[in-house]
Amino acid sequence: MRLGLYIAVLLGCVFLVTPGMSQERDKVPLVGLLMVNAAPDDTVVEAVRRGLHNAGYVDGRNVRIEYRVAHGREDRLASLAQELVQLKVNVIIVGAEAPARAAKQATHTIPIVFALYDVDPVAAGLIQSFGHPGGNITGIYSQQSELVGKRLELLRELLPGLTRVAVLSDAFSRPQLDQTNTAARTLNIQLHLVQMQPPYDFGKAFKSMVKSGDQALLVLFSPVFNTQQKQITALATKNKLPTMFQHPDSVRVGALMAYGPSREEIFGRTAYYIDRILKGATPSDLPVEESFDFRLAINMRTAKFIGVVVPESLLSRADELIR
Repeated sequence: MRLGLYIAVLLGCVFLVTPGMSQERDKVPLVGLLMVNAAPDDTVVEAVRRGLHNAGYVDGRNVRIEYRVAHGREDRLASLAQELVQLKVNVIIVGAEAPARAAKQATHTIPIVFALYDVDPVAAGLIQSFGHPGGNITGIYSQQSELVGKRLELLRELLPGLTRVAVLSDAFSRPQLDQTNTAARTLNIQLHLVQMQPPYDFGKAFKSMVKSGDQALLVLFSPVFNTQQKQITALATKNKLPTMFQHPDSVRVGALMAYGPSREEIFGRTAYYIDRILKGATPSDLPVEESFDFRLAINMRTAKFIGVVVPESLLSRADELIR
């Protein structure tokens, strides 16, 4: 009898506590990340978490993060965006134009924050203006195509006799191709376009570069290349191919050179928008920012391994040197 009474009391406590716990859980803001290829342990995703932490949000405590990754397949983005909408997230973070469009098509009410590369969000029709984005989307972006010529110039400065450069590209890199070809003609450099597509056989790609006698490699922007930069860097080093990336964090994992904005800082900046939105601001009233913090980074260890002597003119201008 006493045992039955004890169980009844215990169950009553459970039923009394559980709804309250559920309500508290429901009050925690839900942030959705819709990414082309960046997994939850990717450095840019970690940058978002770090930015949120600095703003006072801890995943699992006073905010929850839901991840949706397309694994390089653009055709999966629409369904993944719908999943986040059905979860009733408070805000969606996107890291490229394709997921931005997918999210915008999936919802006209849930706020969207983008971190875009080589996309003019006004020209792309994502926002009305930089000062007043309108609608439910805002964020930060950087223009990459304008920097392609500078990257080729830096490769020429590194290798004065440079005449042939491999260009790693995929569907996400198309906006940069015209600028790349124009810059190459100006510098009298012949390009070998290495067009990648799923399942992204980088080993095969590097074999074609070696066979073609390419003297250096220029890696164009792609969410897939960003998440596979360790593999690309390892193959470039193995084949002693001087390589230019777009983001300084590539140099920290072994790339020879990079020139452009920091991906981690750009993604970390999304936390500012998320914080404002969770506190009641609307995306239409949050101006879009453009990143102009371009940095030259050089890995001297890689240079020594592949037998490249970095001229003093580059060393003196480098913002970051890995020794």
